[in-house]
Amino acid sequence: MIDDLEDLLKAAVVEVFGTMIGLQVQLEPPHAPVVNTGATIAGAVGFIGRVTGVVYIYAPVELAVRLTEKLLHLSASEIEQKELVNDSMGELANMIVGHLKSRLSDRGLSCAMTIPSIVRGTNFQIEPVSSTIRRVFSFRSLEHQLVVEIMLRPESQA
Repeated sequence: MIDDLEDLLKAAVVEVFGTMIGLQVQLEPPHAPVVNTGATIAGAVGFIGRVTGVVYIYAPVELAVRLTEKLLHLSASEIEQKELVNDSMGELANMIVGHLKSRLSDRGLSCAMTIPSIVRGTNFQIEPVSSTIRRVFSFRSLEHQLVVEIMLRPESQA
């Protein structure tokens, strides 16, 4: 099941970025180093059902601002409040998990989504509990790294 979810998640990222903000993202090679040393914003949305987990998208602030510009059709000078960037990152996470949820439902695995949450900081990482299955993917867009992480509760605990 995890392999299917990985493929569905990667496809969701490509589809959401291509369709909703008109950007191509390139999947980096497996196990590409994650660079998270500067100011970073992470958007997270969970899903609960026969398959339960959470998806995080991490972006350096510079990329998050550029994504906000594209998503909201604003110029950089119009983005004065960090709440706009937070909302945009939360919405991108929401769209990616919504796409994933739709594909899971197509397979008879219905689930509900949580509300988006945001984490801002420098040089941080989210660590799963030991029983969690974790997969990390990195993409490249607008000369920046975008990291997408999925954490799943093993099926035996569902």
